Amino acid sequence: MGAQIRVYKRRIKSVTATKKITKAMEMIAASRIVKAQRQVAASSPYADELTRAVTAVATGSNTKHALTTEAEHPTRAAVLLVTSDRGLAGGYSSNAIKAAEKLAEQLRSEGKEVDSYLVGRKAVAYYSFREREVKGSWTGFSDSPKYGDAKEVAAPLIEAVELETAEGGVDELHIVFTEFVSMMTQVPVARRLLPLSLDEDERAAALAEQTGKSGILPLYEFEPSAEGVLDALLPRYVESRIYNALLQAAASEHAARRRAMKSATDNAEDLIKSLTRLSNAARQADITQEISEIVGGASALADASAGSD
Repeated sequence: MGAQIRVYKRRIKSVTATKKITKAMEMIAASRIVKAQRQVAASSPYADELTRAVTAVATGSNTKHALTTEAEHPTRAAVLLVTSDRGLAGGYSSNAIKAAEKLAEQLRSEGKEVDSYLVGRKAVAYYSFREREVKGSWTGFSDSPKYGDAKEVAAPLIEAVELETAEGGVDELHIVFTEFVSMMTQVPVARRLLPLSLDEDERAAALAEQTGKSGILPLYEFEPSAEGVLDALLPRYVESRIYNALLQAAASEHAARRRAMKSATDNAEDLIKSLTRLSNAARQADITQEISEIVGGASALADASAGSD
């Protein structure tokens, strides 16, 4: 019985040490969420204004450009998948990977080849294990991305968009990341970055918001040309959208890790309580057995003394 109590005590000690680690990780993730939320809030207006500017140019010009014009028969698409570098974040990375797999399957069903670009060690490990071809991958900054990281990721994607498909280019650019909705809700989303997809109502609404008017849309003059303006806006648009997605993903990663670590800490507390009860029960049983043995021994001695008399 004493050996069983020692086993319980060792397990309680081990679970307590694990609980300290998970609690510390929960607190670290919680502190980083606030900073990540601020970065998302700071980057969103810039990305939104760039989208409005591109919408204005696309509406006021008939110029064919990779930023605004869809190919008649698209044959190849690039998909950028954003996951985490580290684990212990619940289903954060796996949910994003599932969304990317679903998007890739849909694109292939439409007759398009899919070029994969990956951010995060989890995505790289997933594709590497399955021996899938990857056009580009980046790791080491998933939990704290900088604008320079977004530029590095965007560079080969922009180059692929500008190339003809016969030369290895792509007709479409998609991004899959986890959108931060709240501390408790993070949703994996798949969005098309290029060509910019806006219907006429959205275009009119965006321009009306810019001009403060509704009805007749204004006419634009471009210097040096509409194509030159779009060429200048293309890298800025892609970089800002990727940067915003990286920040959204980072905030989602921290929130998912905080939730996972809180769940682990709560489970550790429950396990410690359960082991403590078992240890106390084993100790009580040990004490009861010892008392029974003492009482039994005393009764035997008393019976022996009575017999000798």
